[in-house]
Amino acid sequence: MKEDKDTLRDNENEEIMPMIPLRGLSIFPYMVLHFDIGREKSISALEKAMMMNQTVFLSAQKNPDTELPTRDDFYRIGTIAKIKQMLRLPGDTIRVLVEGVSRGRIEEFIFEVPYFKCRVRAIEEQQFETLTPHIIALMRSVLASFEEYLNFNPKVSQDIFPSVASIEEPGRLADVVTSHLDIKIEEKQEILEAFDVEKRLELVNTIISKEIEILQIENTITKKVKTQINKSQREYYLKEQLRVIQEELGVDEDVEDEIYEWLDQLKKLKLPQPITEKVEKEIKRLKKIQPSSAEGGVIRTYVEWILSLPWNKYSRDNKDIKKAEEILNEDHYGLEKVKERVLEYLAVIQLSKSLKGPILCLVGPPGTGKTSIAKSVARALNRNFVRMSLGGVRDEAEIRGHRRTYIGAIPGRIITAIKEAKTKNPVFLFDEVDKIGTDFRGDPDSALLEVLDPEQNKEFTDHYLEVPFDLSKVMFITTANTTETIPRPLLDRMEVIEVTGYTEEDKVQIAKQYLIPKKIKEHGLKEENLKISEAAIRSIINHYTRESGVRNLEREIANICRKAARKIAEKEKQSITVTAANLEK
Repeated sequence: MKEDKDTLRDNENEEIMPMIPLRGLSIFPYMVLHFDIGREKSISALEKAMMMNQTVFLSAQKNPDTELPTRDDFYRIGTIAKIKQMLRLPGDTIRVLVEGVSRGRIEEFIFEVPYFKCRVRAIEEQQFETLTPHIIALMRSVLASFEEYLNFNPKVSQDIFPSVASIEEPGRLADVVTSHLDIKIEEKQEILEAFDVEKRLELVNTIISKEIEILQIENTITKKVKTQINKSQREYYLKEQLRVIQEELGVDEDVEDEIYEWLDQLKKLKLPQPITEKVEKEIKRLKKIQPSSAEGGVIRTYVEWILSLPWNKYSRDNKDIKKAEEILNEDHYGLEKVKERVLEYLAVIQLSKSLKGPILCLVGPPGTGKTSIAKSVARALNRNFVRMSLGGVRDEAEIRGHRRTYIGAIPGRIITAIKEAKTKNPVFLFDEVDKIGTDFRGDPDSALLEVLDPEQNKEFTDHYLEVPFDLSKVMFITTANTTETIPRPLLDRMEVIEVTGYTEEDKVQIAKQYLIPKKIKEHGLKEENLKISEAAIRSIINHYTRESGVRNLEREIANICRKAARKIAEKEKQSITVTAANLEK
């Protein structure tokens, strides 16, 4: 009888057989598995194997996406398998059931067309007469790890554990356990290529331990996500219930959004704990009452005031003394004492890094530029500027605010000005502090004491807000025409700087450098349209204005500009020069 060359054995462990590359799949000895075959080459190999002794060599592809693999596209070590059953499916696909027999290595490719045909060497399993303690320990460790793996991985049924635990052969145990692991093909191939049983068990144990760690992290993440989803669903359900209740009560659902927005803003402000708790309590009160009620309106206004204040906003001070001096000189002529004091303050800030805001009191006759100096100081320090006139203030509530029990209550003018400043460290001007009054409505100068006292103003409490606000970083400047009418305790807290009247020479320079260019611009003229001689300026100062300041001088220059503007508008003249001779005209 002639022996078929397809089953020819070159020696005891080698055999020529068809070969099928597997995509995304590995098979181990003793493992029964079914898979679908659809590629023409693989179908041809399967048919040839069925015609012969039903033996086929199965090897995993290195890249499962390769449609037409060559000999370099799959691993040399695979599994010799026995075909148990095959079933033709619609669409030229065959489902085949195979059982792994043993490991094998491709020794030679016979041909690649019409199917892969190879000479394969069977690799026999390592045999043990008696198991060493180390292997027994490894087998127990693998089983324990596999049991833990099954507890963490819901994809694999725990019912398989008893059958796996009954395996007594160490190599077979490693293979069967690996076949149930959800790991990469590369890792399965690494175990398939581990011929030494002891090494194989160690490898399987390491892989299971790594997988358990990954599964633990996945489970933790899943639990967190599930908890968040459950929480979100619960919140959604409660919000929907609340919305329906609010609709029944006729409450606008926008109120709920507004409350959440307020709580978020409050959290971002990072206020001291007592203030946060008080405001939170007020916000939560709004939830319980009818928002359209009078009390709801009071709470809403109160919360909006608290949230709109600059609790933690500061403007960065200009610490460049030279630049500050330039700004002061640019804005004002003379006033050396005032400028010197401001520059000293800047120098101290620069060296000490912190200083309580000083209280400067500029005292001098009207029109000497006290108010404009304060604005110039703010510009030199790079701070925001706010002003409050104290002329005729007789009610303490104007300083401290009204209590919320009064209808239409609002904070006092101090807090209102700080809100307008939008920073916690502005330059704050109290104008005409000498004209503050006292009557039956309270004592405003006593309220002002707390504002101006550096030891008290760090916890200034407005009657409306009922929470302390820190004014210690504010630079206060006050102005007065005389110190005679300023209350003594108030005067004691201020550093008085005399702003004396201007000399004729000062007034000439102020007119030339500041007033004339300013008024020419205000009246729509150009420098070439109007010239005022120095003699004319001196004549205005001596014959038309008799004052310490320059307010009337500014008024008279404006008068000249108006008359010049009329002549130019009527096209009588294009350029006018005012001299001492034609000044009266």
